[in-house]
Amino acid sequence: MKYFVTGATGFIGGRVMRQLREAGHEVVALVRNPEKARPLLDLGVSIARGDITDKQTLRDPMSGVDGVFHLAAWYKVGAKDRRNAERINVDGTRNVLEVMRDLDIPKGVYTSTLAVFGDTRGQVVDESYLFAGTHISEYDRTKWVAHYDVALPMMAEGLPLVIVQPGLVYGPGDTSAVGRAFEQYLKGKLPMLPSAPAYCWGHVDDTARAHLLAMEQGRSGESYITCGPVHKLVDAFQIAERITGIKAPAIHPGPGVLKVLSGIMGAVGTVVPLPEDYAAETLRVMAGVTYLGNAGKAEREWGWKARPLEEGLRDTLGYLMDKLGITVRAA
Repeated sequence: MKYFVTGATGFIGGRVMRQLREAGHEVVALVRNPEKARPLLDLGVSIARGDITDKQTLRDPMSGVDGVFHLAAWYKVGAKDRRNAERINVDGTRNVLEVMRDLDIPKGVYTSTLAVFGDTRGQVVDESYLFAGTHISEYDRTKWVAHYDVALPMMAEGLPLVIVQPGLVYGPGDTSAVGRAFEQYLKGKLPMLPSAPAYCWGHVDDTARAHLLAMEQGRSGESYITCGPVHKLVDAFQIAERITGIKAPAIHPGPGVLKVLSGIMGAVGTVVPLPEDYAAETLRVMAGVTYLGNAGKAEREWGWKARPLEEGLRDTLGYLMDKLGITVRAA
């Protein structure tokens, strides 16, 4: 089969590309900067220069493919400059799906997120859940719009699209705030961990495999939560301590403290630029949010299963320790 992929140089996208090639598929990757895509060439991927925000660059590389994987997204919680969020997450998604429709491509997979459900307040929800409150980040808001105002209406009109909704995705090569936190922890430079946030932890390779299964077995017009097991952030670092022998931070501020800090940083941020990890938006997200979902539908229909967090963290932390030259491990 021949597939067209956006977001191919990203964390999840890179793993999707590798798995597609290992399965023997022909792949065309849309990239803004071909220099950044050199590793894809080594995989035998065809590179097409373009941008999802420029609809004219999509038609030629998408022509004649058997399926589309749309993974490209703006993801910068705490970023001061949010101008690209709407343009990439909403307008870019609309562009990709409209060209897919116009070219009559047989099937597509769109990467949404559990974050469209907002803070589930400890509830583990399924695909029928609908969040109608105020979003705590621009990423959450724009992905909600792309999911509910772009993708679902086009699916209702007959677009043969499957939506996948990962939770927190981790693994070797993760450059997100969580990936940075694990690196700082290993260096002994992580001062504290908020006590309340909880996530569904999905290893990047399992998440990528879910994308391929969505293309192969997913029912067009359906959404599938593809997240891993539920763990609090502090619990994940306790698991990390068991694996590495390196003490996890003992300071665990509660939601109230972080909400106060968020207000302070919001005021400070209007005067001086702040690092993303200390921005008001980031602190709001970390204050006590829970992004929790049930992947039972994907498990039943596809036989998909996410690995336990401890197994995935052994892989992730081993990679980081090798990268950092750290050899200490638990007995």
